[in-house]
Amino acid sequence: MTITIAVVEDNPSNMKLIVLILQRAGYAVLEACDADCGLAIIRERQPDLVLMDMHIPGTDGMEATRVLKQDTATRHIPVVALTARAMEGDRETMLAAGCDGYVSKPIRYQEVLALIEELTAGKQK
Repeated sequence: MTITIAVVEDNPSNMKLIVLILQRAGYAVLEACDADCGLAIIRERQPDLVLMDMHIPGTDGMEATRVLKQDTATRHIPVVALTARAMEGDRETMLAAGCDGYVSKPIRYQEVLALIEELTAGKQK
């Protein structure tokens, strides 16, 4: 069984890079460019993990994460915050919103893959 990762990211260049990194590492990828689309895909497809951009138009990533974590059907899915915000306290704010991990941009692929491995331990790639 392949591990499936949903990526919610509004920047096309960032999306392309993340998808390439994940696919080369053997993961299946679901793509969404905003929170509404992302929430629908996550609810329907039940991915093994979500990479959530925190600053997307409309419903932001923190609110989308709160929605996922309040829903009994999706609260078990780990959510990793993707953000350009790396100020003191930002990590704690995102973890408090329900994120299970935090990755700052620009993305360092080894860091992202290591966190995914940690959060999906026990599942088959």
